[in-house]
Amino acid sequence: MNTPFSRLILGIWRIGNWQKSAAEVADLVEACLDEGIDTFDLADIYHGYHCEALFGAALKRRPSLYARIRLISKCGIALKAEARPAHRVKHYNTSAAHIVASAERSLADLGAEQLECLLIHRPDPLLDADEVAEAFNCLQQSGKVASFGVSNFTPAQFDLLQSRLDQPLRTNQIEISLRQSAALTDGTLDHCQQHRIAPQSWSPLAGGGLAAASEVLTATLARLGEQLNATPEQLAIAWLLRHPARIHPVIGSGKIERIRQLVAAQSIALDRQHWFELWEAARGVPVP
Repeated sequence: MNTPFSRLILGIWRIGNWQKSAAEVADLVEACLDEGIDTFDLADIYHGYHCEALFGAALKRRPSLYARIRLISKCGIALKAEARPAHRVKHYNTSAAHIVASAERSLADLGAEQLECLLIHRPDPLLDADEVAEAFNCLQQSGKVASFGVSNFTPAQFDLLQSRLDQPLRTNQIEISLRQSAALTDGTLDHCQQHRIAPQSWSPLAGGGLAAASEVLTATLARLGEQLNATPEQLAIAWLLRHPARIHPVIGSGKIERIRQLVAAQSIALDRQHWFELWEAARGVPVP
């Protein structure tokens, strides 16, 4: 399964809360590269449509970084926001014009020449697959986007769009974690394996909700953590990495110490029974 992305991806959606200067964010990117993370996940809507400009300000301070990193962005959600006064209501927009304009705006804000991958952020009830394909072809032929993917799509929605494309969709970015594991049984991860698509996991630590997990899961994480010399967060990442679909967790910390800790989860050897112990504890009922 070929993938252009590092196994762990750094999500930039919280950059507005990191309280870091542009130089400090550039230092963080350098540190991530030292840890083997070269892929960074953004979206046009994050931080009120300002996330990409904030990250771009850091990259522009250190232009040598552009050649060393891979940028993922997402488009298709239209929020009511001060930065978008024409939006009367939250809606989705997957028109060709909107996709192309969003990608070009992302590149301008980031100061980049090309996105490694552009994702459609959410399924759009009004999505015209032929029109999306037109936009993707335009962006790829112009060299502005290398590849494409989706986020939060069902297998059927994925297949509809793929049926109109000459190039394979690279990923489906989905919510999956110990506390949200429906993708294991609803066909999403089966579909990824079938088509050799490496999925990406947003909120792999349940949005910081592992600490609020059930007593059973908390106790299981503590017990296995003692056995394997791992933190609960490392176990949660290792649990995702163990899946044969080759999930890429998108982690969201702005603290390099925490990032290093999560990177170390790649060396935790969960055996099959460890994996099922965690799944059973997360489900709260015996494995069927």
